[in-house]
Amino acid sequence: MHKGISGTESISAEDRERLTEAGLEFDAVNRCGSFFQIDQEIVHSSCSEQGIEIYPIADALSRFPWLAEYAWKLVSPDKDEYTRYVADRPEPKGYVIIARKGSKNIMPLQACLFLEHAPIQHVHNIIIAEEGAELHLITGCASSHTTENGAHYGVTEFYIGKNARISTTMIHKWGEKIDVLPRSAARVEEGGTFLSNYVALSPVRHVQMYPVADLAGTGAVARFHSVVVAPPGSLLDLGSRVLMNAPDTHAEIVSRSITRGGTVIARSHISGRMEDTRGHIECKGLILADGVIHAIPEIEGQVTGTELSHEAAVGKIARDEIEYLMARGLDEEEATATIIRGFLDVRIAGLPAVLQKQIDAAIDAAEKGF
Repeated sequence: MHKGISGTESISAEDRERLTEAGLEFDAVNRCGSFFQIDQEIVHSSCSEQGIEIYPIADALSRFPWLAEYAWKLVSPDKDEYTRYVADRPEPKGYVIIARKGSKNIMPLQACLFLEHAPIQHVHNIIIAEEGAELHLITGCASSHTTENGAHYGVTEFYIGKNARISTTMIHKWGEKIDVLPRSAARVEEGGTFLSNYVALSPVRHVQMYPVADLAGTGAVARFHSVVVAPPGSLLDLGSRVLMNAPDTHAEIVSRSITRGGTVIARSHISGRMEDTRGHIECKGLILADGVIHAIPEIEGQVTGTELSHEAAVGKIARDEIEYLMARGLDEEEATATIIRGFLDVRIAGLPAVLQKQIDAAIDAAEKGF
């Protein structure tokens, strides 16, 4: 059965390449379904995987009255000016994904949010994995190569049920004058797992986000991984927070940041609030040109039975590492690129091979800019 994305025929070759670099497969051969939104127009929404459903959010709210119990419950519409903007739109845009009890997708579901002409693109997404379900999602966010100015406001709420799992991998391909303000939160029930991966290696003016995961059930797990490069003129204010509110929960936050002249603020916070909880933060930065990396790892223990740790390092490429590789036949440029590639190479436990391959491809595509 043909699974290609409809409604994208008018997209130029240049923009198709940008979207591909953001992880989008137009033919969807290695995807179980697709959602595609251009500015505020939803042009495609379908999923062929049994037990996994995707709908435009307006349709879903109309079809399932019970969704009112999920909308705006993890992210308050009054959180800030950006969430208020999204909440005040007369017709919501974005998607709802429901992975029914016990379902599982082998190939990931892809969602693409493409900013072409609108000054502000707004979305509100709700993603639910019911008990025992396993859902893998790749989201490619990009702007057109002709879009000089614009903004993306996105609100996403994740609900991970008992013994369920959600992995979400987001790859950005914005422009030099685009502002990106995602607001997201997750609630993880007993035995559930939430994996969040964020990759931004191309120019963007401003990104600000601080997703929060509430580990609400015994044995719940949350892992956040980010890989970012800040070129001149960019401000990446990124972070993540995990609240371990149940016993035997586990949290991990890993970030790799490179500045080529821009500013990266790498925030992270793990709060151990119950017995038998463990959390670790690993925050590393590499300064390739005059720029700023400000790492702010926070660990907060509130009981005697929690174990928390962090490590943070910011520096430059060691000259002896470059010389070591040059002695083995690489020129200086090749040696530098090899070291940077290794620095960004974050292996993510529990991530399907097809998604790890997509992250590797994004890093490979960015190597020419190193």
